[in-house]
Amino acid sequence: MPKTSRSKSKTRRKTAAAPKASNDTARIAAALERLAPPAAQITDFAAAGAFVWHPEGNYLAPVPRVNRVDMSLLKGIERVRDLLMENTERFARGLPANNALLWGARGMGKSSLVKAAHAAASKKTGTLKLIEIHREDIESLPALMTMLRGAREHFIVFCDDLSFDSDDTSYKALKAVLEGGIEGRPDNVILYATSNRRHLMPREMVDNERATAINPGEAIEEKVSLSDRFGLWLGFHHCSQDEYLAMVDGYVAHFRIPLTGEALHREALEWSTTRGARSGRVAWQFVQDIAGRLGVRLGA
Repeated sequence: MPKTSRSKSKTRRKTAAAPKASNDTARIAAALERLAPPAAQITDFAAAGAFVWHPEGNYLAPVPRVNRVDMSLLKGIERVRDLLMENTERFARGLPANNALLWGARGMGKSSLVKAAHAAASKKTGTLKLIEIHREDIESLPALMTMLRGAREHFIVFCDDLSFDSDDTSYKALKAVLEGGIEGRPDNVILYATSNRRHLMPREMVDNERATAINPGEAIEEKVSLSDRFGLWLGFHHCSQDEYLAMVDGYVAHFRIPLTGEALHREALEWSTTRGARSGRVAWQFVQDIAGRLGVRLGA
């Protein structure tokens, strides 16, 4: 083949390869863009008093109406109520306050108390916001802290039913935010969590770590010490019969349900017997049942 013909052939091959290289570059760029975390959206904190954190989109969704009960309806937990309320009001005023762990019996108003405390304290300052983070999103806490750092509002970051399993390492993100990280917790953020476990992890997990480790004390220290980083521990315990009936009476009076006295208490106790427990949740479920039977609407 003449030299000129060979040169033209090479040129055609290079020209034909150029679009392929361009397409490969575009695909790589698109893949990198998908892997990159989404840019944080600017949040209008004046839009609502409460928000839900969505780490997949790196944004806070406003909650127009928070599902909560009035503080006056929370019976049998007066001591822990006062402690959490005092801590929350101090934080809302910009004073030092502790992260809080509300632990103990199911259905005794742990999450209800957090939401009620936020509502009561926010009325006094107007700048206290409640942000819910789901248990499965705990690893994204540092990103949320970055978003909230420097804002003029104060934030309660709330995680309901927090606990960790034996193969779960996401607790390290929470631990760093509570006290251990180089940046630490922003001054305008406090963390409230509820759990059925005092140490946030199952007892068998702690026992297994102790039994199999070379140095048992060091092996469990990192996990067990997590709850120690909450400065305020508030324990919730099963209520007595009198406390249970006081909860029922409080709900009935608040919603003006036309049933009182011995008849009300007799039905309430029968209801708790069929549930095998007495708690604020059981009292509320009974009140919903009796209100429905009597045609009473349970408005806000």
